[in-house]
This record gives sequence, structure tokens and C-alpha cells, in this order.
Amino acid sequence: MTDDKATGATMRIAVTGAAGSLGGRVVRLLAGRADVDVVAMTRRKPPADALPPQVEVAVADYADLPALRAALKGVDVLVFISSDGPDARVLLHHRNVVAAAAAERVGHVAALSSVDADPASPFCYAVVNRLTEDLLLASGVPCSFARASLYMEFFRSWLTEARATGLLRLPAADGRVSLVARDDVARALAALALGEPTGRHHDITGPESVDLAGIASITAEAWETPVAYVDIPADTYCAETAATGLDPWWLYAFSSMFASVREQRWDRVRNDYTQLTGRLPLTLRDVLSAHG
Repeated sequence: MTDDKATGATMRIAVTGAAGSLGGRVVRLLAGRADVDVVAMTRRKPPADALPPQVEVAVADYADLPALRAALKGVDVLVFISSDGPDARVLLHHRNVVAAAAAERVGHVAALSSVDADPASPFCYAVVNRLTEDLLLASGVPCSFARASLYMEFFRSWLTEARATGLLRLPAADGRVSLVARDDVARALAALALGEPTGRHHDITGPESVDLAGIASITAEAWETPVAYVDIPADTYCAETAATGLDPWWLYAFSSMFASVREQRWDRVRNDYTQLTGRLPLTLRDVLSAHG
């Protein structure tokens, strides 16, 4: 990486997954800075109004190594946001991104990971997260990791259903989760990208860890409607969710996630976010009240 911070020169920062909910947030945060040129890496060309007009768009599918390399030419920093879908495919995509970053001598990769990056976890993406971290560390590319907890917005679909029925029916037992806002994860990734590589992970969590009964209580208060948590067996959850027509892979992904919740793998509160950004993380009440 060129010494842009020391010379005051413009940094060239690329963001994978730039058309997604998280990547788009990171792009908009960085595009508002005069000292940054942003390259938005997307699988397909987005609509003209999807990204800020000053942002350069590079179409580069995770599966297309030559396109990834072309997009990363001359890039100082890469914000590496995970691919999605079946875990084997995601790992292949991540290998391509790491290979492209190493080949193009990117100076710093600020990578999204997960609080649950333990290979012993039942969560289907935990092994992928850890292997991706290991690939980056072994590549020689300077890197930093934002290990995010579960997104509040991700849970919101279940909470919206519970708002209508009065019941939050999920197979989480007494598992506790520190839900985090996507806005906060985006700010953490942007802060990492603008700083020097740390060579380690930073846990990006919400400000409190609560069980699903607590989440139901917060939801009821924020939306002023009765919501109660009902713990259901994993088999019941799978059968009921399969009946909705959900793709089998995502049924497995969600059920494995709840298995990791039951093992208390998301019960973690850290102040890394505040150290990186100087801000306090949003609470679930904040997010639900803002989008009631």
C-alpha cells in the first residue's frame, strides 16, 4: 500500500458485495470522504442510482478470478465482505478474493468475519469464516478482521412475524445473543479500512446480550404490542420452515445458526466497535423504534 495517509494522497478503496445491504452502507460511508476513491465491486452492473455517482463500479463476480484481479489493480485497501450461499461455494469465492488481493499486492484487506468463527461450531459458516481468516493470514497480505455478531435487521423478519402473531417461535432455548446493527458493522469496516492493518480480529457486537425472551420483551416495548418468546424444538422449526418453501440450504443455515445460539456462541459483548469508531453501538430498541 502506498503511504497515502502520510502524504495526504487519495486512497483507493475497493468494496466487495457493494450492491448488498452491508456493502452498500460501507460504500456510502467511504464515498463521502474527499480523501478516498471508492471502487464498488458487484456481481452485475447495478442500476445507475444504486450507488453514489462518484463511485467507480467494477463488475467482478466472486467466481471470476481474472475479473477480481482487474478490479483490484491499483487498489490500496480492500473491504472484503463475504459471499453468500452454500458454504463450499462461499469458500471457493473467498479463496478467489484472497488470491486476487495477493496477486495485485493490495496493501490492506479489512475483512468481514463472524463472532462465531470456531471450527467446532454447528453453525455452517463458522468453518468458512475461520478458514477465510487463515487464508488471509497465510497470504502475506496485511489484514484486519471485523468479527460481527448477528444482525438486528436479520432478526427483524422473525420479529415482524411475531408482531403479527404475538409469539416469537424459534429454537434458541436460553441462548443469548448480542445483536448488532448493520450500520455499526459498516462503520467498523470503514474505520478499519481507513486505518493501518491490525493483523487481528475485532469483535463487533451490540451493547447487550439477551436471550430470546429478552428480545421479545424489547420488541413488545418498542412496537407497543404484546410479543412473547416460545422455545420450540429444532425439528419443529425445520418442519414448519420447510413448509414455507424456503430453499433447503437456507433452512440448514438457519437451523445450524440456532444450534450455535443454543451453545451460547453469540453471547459476547465487547467495546471494539467504540474503540474503532468513537461511537456507542445502536441498541435493538434504537433500530426497532426507528423502523416501527
